[in-house]
Amino acid sequence: MEKLKNDILNFIKEYVASAHSKGVVVGMSGGKDSFIVAKLCALALGEENVFGVIMPNGNMKDIEIAREECEILGIKYSVQNIEEIYKKIEEISKDSIGTNEVAEVSTTNIAPRIRMTILYTIAGTLGYLVANTSNLSEKMIGYTTKWGDNVGDFAPLVGLTKTEVCELGLFLGLPKHLVNKKPDDGLSGKTDEEKIGFSYAELDEFIRAGKKQENFDKIERMHRISAHKRDGIKSFVTNKTNYFDK
Repeated sequence: MEKLKNDILNFIKEYVASAHSKGVVVGMSGGKDSFIVAKLCALALGEENVFGVIMPNGNMKDIEIAREECEILGIKYSVQNIEEIYKKIEEISKDSIGTNEVAEVSTTNIAPRIRMTILYTIAGTLGYLVANTSNLSEKMIGYTTKWGDNVGDFAPLVGLTKTEVCELGLFLGLPKHLVNKKPDDGLSGKTDEEKIGFSYAELDEFIRAGKKQENFDKIERMHRISAHKRDGIKSFVTNKTNYFDK
């Protein structure tokens, strides 16, 4: 575990240095992933070079936890409520297509995209980079918002399962009650496992050991239909040169 920690710290140091950046911005959700990413960045770069942003959409169940995490890490942070922006985007979308209701999948994804816009605006102003907080388990099944929480300038945890992320967090000395807290998206009021329909332990066993349990079909389907989130922009590429021949 010591080697993993050191390899991640070196990865962060080298990337931030290569980008000629002054520091890192992290969106602090009150969850374990952002907490651990911020801790790694603080160890790699110094806590004075890490800035946390807490962005509730109206009420935020874990806002005090997010504050507590920033205080534990000793990083500067800001709390900004995005509810007004969220409602305006929802209103504009409804008005644009003449409807009174926007699809739930669309409204769920508004907030993560607003948050990422704010993170990049702050980062660009400070001369910082944006740290991605995704992990391998979420990436595997597409449990993330495209162009929202699935982007960033670098991703320290994306090669680790949720189980491994927790193990790393405990190794780093972070409080057990925060590292082992049941994960939720901060959007729907449900835990991740309630929403996806299976446990991270089951998913992680499949990822690492290929163990096919009762929810394998559901895992496989979620992986298959979320490929577009992992592939990025699908671009038309050709080596033909005669399209414009006259």
